Amino acid sequence: MSGILIKNAQVVNEGKTQALDVLIKDGRIELIGEAISAGLNDKVIDAEGLHLLPGMIDDQVHFREPGLTHKGDIATESAAAVAGGITSFMEMPNVDPLTVTLDELEKKYQRAANRAHANFAFYLGATNTNIDEVRALKPGQACGVKAFMGASTGDMLVDDAGALELLFADCPILIATHCEDTPTIKANEAKARGEFGEDVPMLEHPRIRSVEACYKSSSYAVDLAQRHGSRLHVLHITTAKELGLFATGPETAKLITAEACVHHLYLDDESYSTLGTQIKCNPAIKSPSDREAILKALVSGKIDVIATDHAPHTLEEKNSTYFKAPAGLPLVQHALQLALEHVHDGRFGIELVAHKTSHAVANVFGLKDRGYIREGYIADLVLVDMTRVTEVSREQILYKCGWSPFEGVRFRSSIAATMVNGQFVWRNGELCAPAAGQRLDFVASR
Repeated sequence: MSGILIKNAQVVNEGKTQALDVLIKDGRIELIGEAISAGLNDKVIDAEGLHLLPGMIDDQVHFREPGLTHKGDIATESAAAVAGGITSFMEMPNVDPLTVTLDELEKKYQRAANRAHANFAFYLGATNTNIDEVRALKPGQACGVKAFMGASTGDMLVDDAGALELLFADCPILIATHCEDTPTIKANEAKARGEFGEDVPMLEHPRIRSVEACYKSSSYAVDLAQRHGSRLHVLHITTAKELGLFATGPETAKLITAEACVHHLYLDDESYSTLGTQIKCNPAIKSPSDREAILKALVSGKIDVIATDHAPHTLEEKNSTYFKAPAGLPLVQHALQLALEHVHDGRFGIELVAHKTSHAVANVFGLKDRGYIREGYIADLVLVDMTRVTEVSREQILYKCGWSPFEGVRFRSSIAATMVNGQFVWRNGELCAPAAGQRLDFVASR
């Protein structure tokens, strides 16, 4: 049986970087070692000067299908994802129709088959009234249950205290939360309207969707999880204040984990002056001190996962006034490079990036045979050139929305190749295989 032998790579895995060869056969890693000899029919890839990482597993994306496909769809956005070194994604339920029944959940898996360039799983959305659908979930049907504990894009706010108690008491799998307190936000919006009318400047966004709005909601979620013994994953932390809610230590020892997103690690509120509504997102990008605290929390172990919250809108939609411009920005095509910028800056090592973008995600969600470079594991891999600069231009963008807030930025690394299920899907700056992503398997709900 023929295979692919990756030679001379700097393999980044489980806290170490070592010069090793990796042999892949039948979609899995067969052998890892020094000076592996190629078989007669093996294809040899010389990865001298490149780093080999486990592919990024993005636990939070909005690919807009079904119903919102003028912004993006599973095929286009997963193509951009593999170009960015993402080999698996977990997609959110605020589409049209909402993914709030098991029937709609299964339809999304059917949509992804033979169209997703990366591996996939989907969240079931929680509502104030669908607790019976949540209770009926079986292991592996969904990567988690998403609860919008703050109003964001789409009509999925779960704000009934009784419904939240039932959700946290009875949910059989991980609960992932968007935490912002809507009454606080509404009061801040009214105050901003009183001062500015409808022409609210973008710099008010982190004051409207404030530190207090985030903390009030996330502390509520943590309290619910602690009282009910729930498995909770708090998404896109944006404030230093919230970090006090989380414990340090390995994610495998926690029932309550937290995520940070690449744009909140890279941008701060000074970026609104140049990027405006392009970087309007919920929760808001906040102060430099908040950004600094979140970066430190990644190193200390308070923050467990790095993801994207990729959420495309058209430029026409984004180029509007504050209240009319939708929240969200496209991110997957440069996600890993955004994380690696902090390696270039000396904030942390590349080993931490591999852990937070892949190992930890596999651990938090209980993924089967993915997230590590281990013999017997599925070969979801990315080759990174840490010395080759990538200058972002609109002509290179693969998103259906056709733009990126990082146009003109020069990232200090590049994605040389991405392998999904043992097959190269992105290499030499282009897609090189048909869409063949697989449904993610889960070993257990933690």
